[in-house]
Amino acid sequence: MEIRNYMKEDEIGWVHCRILSFLDTAYFDNVLKEKESYDNPSIELVAVIDNKIVGLLDIEYETEERTVCSRGKGLGGMMWHIAVHPDFRRRGIGKSLLLEAERISKDLGLNRIEAWTRDDEWVNKWYENNMFVKAASYFHVFIDAGEELRGTNKTEIPGLYPIQTFAHYVGNNREMIKNKFKRVHECNCYEKQLL
Repeated sequence: MEIRNYMKEDEIGWVHCRILSFLDTAYFDNVLKEKESYDNPSIELVAVIDNKIVGLLDIEYETEERTVCSRGKGLGGMMWHIAVHPDFRRRGIGKSLLLEAERISKDLGLNRIEAWTRDDEWVNKWYENNMFVKAASYFHVFIDAGEELRGTNKTEIPGLYPIQTFAHYVGNNREMIKNKFKRVHECNCYEKQLL
């Protein structure tokens, strides 16, 4: 296995790896058709086996405090993507990507990495096993047509009728939200101190 910097010609393999990696997670519907680019500098790594991208990791990092990360002091990096192709899991690929990203991050003077993920137990366990600490959470709420949507969405555009909504819930009545809507995910913020 080779861990190396992402190159533009990796884009199709990167997208395929990400899509397949997310299919059996709570992010199954977060499909990207092309690789994101970032406004700030970034660490973009891929894991390659037999010329196939089997893992990926992207961290956008700060050159000015609190311009990318939502928490902490000093310069941090936001891990936007980490994924391992399902046929190559449990081989240490994610950990290898993370270790290389941490090495680069430290060289850049970053003091922490922040990451957000939904409530898949095995994904959250991976963060905890890699020394990330849960720092915050809120809910991602998917609201469907019918009774769920009633009273949650309004439009001032004649003829426009919302049939689905995606919302963030940051309030304190989490039980009410979990009882009212069928698809609710806790979105967890993890932090790892580097320096």
